[in-house]
Amino acid sequence: MNGTHNATLLTTPPDLVLSINMPYMVAELVIAALSTVGNLLVCLAVGLNRKMHTVTNYFLVSLAVADACVGGVAIPCAILTDMGIPRHNLYPCLLMLSVLIMLTESSIFSLLAVAVDRYLAIFLPFRYPTLMTPRNALLVILVTWVLSFLIGLVPLMGWHKTPPESGYCFFVFVVDMTYMVYFNFFGCVLAPLVIMFLIYARIFATVKRQARRIAAERGQGEAQARRAASMRTEAKTAASLFLVLFLFTVCWIPLHIINCFLLLCPSCPVPLPLLLTAIILSHANSAVNPFLYAYKMKSFRRSFKAIFLCCRVEMDQDDRIEDGDTTTHKS
Repeated sequence: MNGTHNATLLTTPPDLVLSINMPYMVAELVIAALSTVGNLLVCLAVGLNRKMHTVTNYFLVSLAVADACVGGVAIPCAILTDMGIPRHNLYPCLLMLSVLIMLTESSIFSLLAVAVDRYLAIFLPFRYPTLMTPRNALLVILVTWVLSFLIGLVPLMGWHKTPPESGYCFFVFVVDMTYMVYFNFFGCVLAPLVIMFLIYARIFATVKRQARRIAAERGQGEAQARRAASMRTEAKTAASLFLVLFLFTVCWIPLHIINCFLLLCPSCPVPLPLLLTAIILSHANSAVNPFLYAYKMKSFRRSFKAIFLCCRVEMDQDDRIEDGDTTTHKS
C-alpha cells in the first residue's frame, strides 16, 4: 500500500528520487521507532496486568502486534523499495511490498473483531461470556492473521505487473493498481470499514436509547443504578474504541483515494509531496494508538506508568467502572 512512485517518476533519475525522499525517510524512521516501542509497550501492559486479560484487550494486542510490525518490518521495507531495492529481483520485491498490505489487513480485521466483540457484549449480554471466551478470541485472531497473510500475498500469486527493464522495485512499477483499488480497497478495506461504522452507529443509538429509558424510570433502586452505570461504561468503552477506528480511517483513506486516482487517470500527475504526505499519514496511524490508550483508558495509563516505574499496578473494580475501558466486558 506504499504507492510512493507514480508515472511522473518514470523519467526521474534515481539520484533525484533519493534526494527528494530524504525528509520522507527521516519521518518514516521516527514513526517506525515510535510505533515499535509504543505498541510493544501495549503488549507488555496487557501481558503483565492480569486484570487486563480480557477478550477485547486480546484483539487490541493483535492490533498492537500488527502496528509494531509496521514499525519494525514494513517501514524499513518501504524505505528500501523507495530506493528501488531490491533491483532485478521481482519476487523479493513483491514480498517486501506485500508486507504492509498484510499488516494493514490485520489491523482492519482486528478492529472488526473489536467492533463485533462490543456488539455482542451489548446486544447479547447473557450469551457473551460463552461466545467470546479467551479460546474463541485466540481462534478469531488466528483466522484474521491467516486471511491477512493470504490477501497480502495475492500479488506474489501472479496479480502483478511485468517489471520494467530498469528493474527498480518501485510500488507502481510492479503492483497492479486494479488489485490495490478493486480487490484490496473496495473489497478488503472499505467494506469492513462500512460494516464497523454501522456497528458502532447501532451501539451508540442503542446505548443512548437505553440510557434515556433508565433515566425516565422513577425510583432509582440499586438494580437501576447498576444498569445506568453499565450503560455509562459501555458508552465510554465504545467511544474510545470508535476513536481508534476513526483515526485509522482518517489516516488510510487519503492514500487509497490517491491509488484510485492513479488507476482511473494514470497519465495525470500526482505531486510527490502530496503522495509522500499520504504515505507518512498512513504509517503514522501505527504510532498513535498507544498514545490514545494512555489518554482514554485508565487501565492502560496505570499499566504504562507501572512499567516505567518498574512496579506492579493494582486496579480495583471501581476504577474500571469509572474508566469505562476494555478491562470489563460484562454488560
